[in-house]
Amino acid sequence: MSEPFDMGALMAQAQAMQERLLAAQAEAAEVVVDGQAGGGAVRVSVRGDMRFTAVRIDPRAVDPGDLSMLEDLVVAACNDAVDRANEASRRVVGDLGLGSGLLGGGTP
Repeated sequence: MSEPFDMGALMAQAQAMQERLLAAQAEAAEVVVDGQAGGGAVRVSVRGDMRFTAVRIDPRAVDPGDLSMLEDLVVAACNDAVDRANEASRRVVGDLGLGSGLLGGGTP
């Protein structure tokens, strides 16, 4: 005869998984990655929680006659940094065996 279903044990497992997920998210939020564009002429730093912490622009990348190019480089560097931060977050959360894409963006 099979044992009765233990709802308390299931709830305890769910609580433990939630605690591990929150800890992984906090760990991922502290990771800082750099993105770049224009061969490194524009660099941005972003944390795993998608908060940007720095923008560095090589003075040689600034051409007053072509600000739109610099603006495009900043956007490209930001996108590169976000991609890298998402990958770092997936690695941290992946250790939980929950799959990917839990911390925003990206595909599994």
